[in-house]
Amino acid sequence: MIELEERVLLEVKGLKKYFPITKGLFKKTVGYVKAVDGISLNIKCGETLGLVGESGCGKSTLGRSIIRLIEPLEGQVIMDGVDILSLNKDEMRKQREKLQIIFQDPFASLNPRMTVGDIVEEPLKVHKKGAQNERNEKVIELLKMVGLNEQAIGRYPHQFSGGQRQRIGIARALALNPELVICDEPVSALDVSVRSQVLNLMNDLKEKMGLTFLFISHDLSVVKHISDRVAVMYLGRLVEIADKNEIYNIPFHPYTEALMSAIPIPDPEYKKDRIILKGDVPSPANPPSGCYFHTRCLYASKICEKNQPELVNYGNNHYAACHKVDRIRKER
Repeated sequence: MIELEERVLLEVKGLKKYFPITKGLFKKTVGYVKAVDGISLNIKCGETLGLVGESGCGKSTLGRSIIRLIEPLEGQVIMDGVDILSLNKDEMRKQREKLQIIFQDPFASLNPRMTVGDIVEEPLKVHKKGAQNERNEKVIELLKMVGLNEQAIGRYPHQFSGGQRQRIGIARALALNPELVICDEPVSALDVSVRSQVLNLMNDLKEKMGLTFLFISHDLSVVKHISDRVAVMYLGRLVEIADKNEIYNIPFHPYTEALMSAIPIPDPEYKKDRIILKGDVPSPANPPSGCYFHTRCLYASKICEKNQPELVNYGNNHYAACHKVDRIRKER
């Protein structure tokens, strides 16, 4: 196991990504979808930060904006003292050795016309790593590392199961020995019986290679299993960040509390008090004023309608963006 130093590997400051809404023959911009709306967070070296929230809240857009698969509108993404968003094309190519991504769909993310050997070797070729025989040895090593044998090299993605294809995607992501891996719902497309195998593999590789993960998922049980800290996202904004045990046992934000109440308990005789949120999720193209969550919140008041809450540290690095945290804590 690699010993890790306690330092911030990645710092995100005020990151925004808006998608224009166009209308008419001349595609005039009439508004914007605020997919990521001023996100700030940090990820420590060697930790797994889980990112959760409802579908459409901007989780995947945030992950892809961090590594510039999608170009952000504004903000900073600082890694090892370097603002990634300020780099030109050549500088960014060098930085990509440290940043990789595992995609949600293990079939769509693999080129069906390339063999597994070519897919895993491609990052090494692009970044000119080693001679051909060295790259071949590296590919075999990576495949064995993720639980596949050497015979897989000459086969194509359609000849593998979903879990095996995701292992190929993981091998490709690790080819350049990255420091940070964005995991964009890497097990949501897999059978339940395969998910635990892939999650355990990722945990083992993290310990062995000293990796840092941003783990994006809407499955709260999976996030609890693999994460060290958890960040909760709602309508393009972060509403709470804390250690996983704190956030699961003592959530401060009403939205987080509702999410946690939805986690199923594997006991048919246990009756859990489920919090059912009123109304629908507002459109990110026309979000509410003030706190984005106030239209569905049980504790909302006039201040919530007018003022946008900031993320505040309530002790022990437990951050929440809510005007009513003190009241919620007292009522418990």
